[in-house]
Amino acid sequence: MTNLRRTLLVALIAFTASITGVWVGRVVLPPSHAADSELHALLHNQLDLDAAQRARIDALEGQFAMRRKALELEMRADNARLAGAIETEHGYGPQVSAAIDQSHMAMGELQKETLEHVFAMRGLLRPDQAAKFDTAVVKALTADQQ
Repeated sequence: MTNLRRTLLVALIAFTASITGVWVGRVVLPPSHAADSELHALLHNQLDLDAAQRARIDALEGQFAMRRKALELEMRADNARLAGAIETEHGYGPQVSAAIDQSHMAMGELQKETLEHVFAMRGLLRPDQAAKFDTAVVKALTADQQ
């Protein structure tokens, strides 16, 4: 292998690694759960929940935590398949495209189940509590836009 080919190969590998690193940082790694924390703080500290509401919300949160963990593990497995497809095809080919589509399904399922969870919690609130909760949800969903 000539020096020029070796240099080009190293440059290609470095470029691919950098692109993959950016992608991993933006898509693969789970986002911070700041919105979850705000909603959690609102629910438990500012809405004056009664004991029955607390117990039911705690049960919902426990169930959702397990489901979210399972979906996050599924997304990690999808990302591993995507990495394998990238390694195999070295470009945007049919295996990469299929792996991306598969990972989007898990991401979409997590988003749907998150919203179902939010609405289930909201359903346990009194109207005055629900109004405050709705404001917090809208704020969490539009935080990046402000």
